[in-house]
Amino acid sequence: MKKEEREKHIAFYIGSLHKGGAERVFVNLAEYFRQEGYRVTMVTQYRKEEEYVLSSGIARVISEISSNEISGSRVLNFCRRVKKLHLIWKKYKPDLVLSCIGKNNFMTVVTTMGTKTRPVVSVVGEAAEEYPNRLMRILANLLFPYAAGVILQTERSRTFFSKRVGKRAVILPNSLNPDFIRPRYEGERNPEIVSVGRMDANKNQEMMIRAFAALRDKYPEYKLVIYGDGELHSYLKELANKLGIDERVVLPGVIPNVAQKIEKASLFLLTSYSEGVSNALIEALATGLPVIATDVPSGGTVELMTDGVNGLIIPAGDQKALEAAMDRLLGDPVYAQKLGREAAKIQERLAPERVNCLWREYFDTIIRK
Repeated sequence: MKKEEREKHIAFYIGSLHKGGAERVFVNLAEYFRQEGYRVTMVTQYRKEEEYVLSSGIARVISEISSNEISGSRVLNFCRRVKKLHLIWKKYKPDLVLSCIGKNNFMTVVTTMGTKTRPVVSVVGEAAEEYPNRLMRILANLLFPYAAGVILQTERSRTFFSKRVGKRAVILPNSLNPDFIRPRYEGERNPEIVSVGRMDANKNQEMMIRAFAALRDKYPEYKLVIYGDGELHSYLKELANKLGIDERVVLPGVIPNVAQKIEKASLFLLTSYSEGVSNALIEALATGLPVIATDVPSGGTVELMTDGVNGLIIPAGDQKALEAAMDRLLGDPVYAQKLGREAAKIQERLAPERVNCLWREYFDTIIRK
């Protein structure tokens, strides 16, 4: 039977399905390919609590070695992990496996050698963070040419890798979460400035709290609401208290139905030092919120936004620039809503049916080779 006549089999390889941006992209893609009639296998190194749920039609395989196989030798443990993952590809025989995030990409290229499975590696975050040292960068430039495909999310990412890797890489965006495909809210806006993201040093919610504190007297009716959780939750709460704005800074934690919670807000902030292409930013733009976002090194922000057209872009870590941008949009609601209406057009550009089709065409091209 010819390959085109039988059921195509796609595997995904990632650390776990713990709730996060890359994990959600993989789950969404897996569901799409299953619905399109592909056989789909999700291979994860671990199983964790609070994971995304896969439909019953998608197989789940754990690649981590058992406790009985773990020894005191890190080298031996690594070799056993490589062997087990290699045997998974031999057993399940996927036509193609997509991996992401740092060392997972290395493992995929190495363990598919000697099999008929074609490896496709993807860089979903800031490349310099996924490959932070000289050795990691050397390994990426050495191994990626042996992959059947390389997927990046921004044009700037090409320059991080060797010309050989950058030349053969394709740029494929993430599709929009279907929950955020909705008519833009056109009613009166709540006096809320919102943000969504993990509370850590990279997301730099400290800067937005300090900028909000600097503008508190000029805009006394506004609150700052930061959705998410993380190691800095207590610190940010204490900071708001220290600045005397604890009653106007709300930290609800992780909540369901984010789209419904933020769609009536007056302003959305993304203050990260680095990102790939931020899913939170995509969703805020799709919701039609006036957005202020930092220009991250990967080019993820400029991939989505044009300064002054569908939002405002500021330098990362620049609190004064953030204060000025917030003052401009809060002080001119008509201009802010103009940006928000333009931002909502990203729904068309990143509609799941359009973006998923691009991934499918790319995968099918590789499978047919």
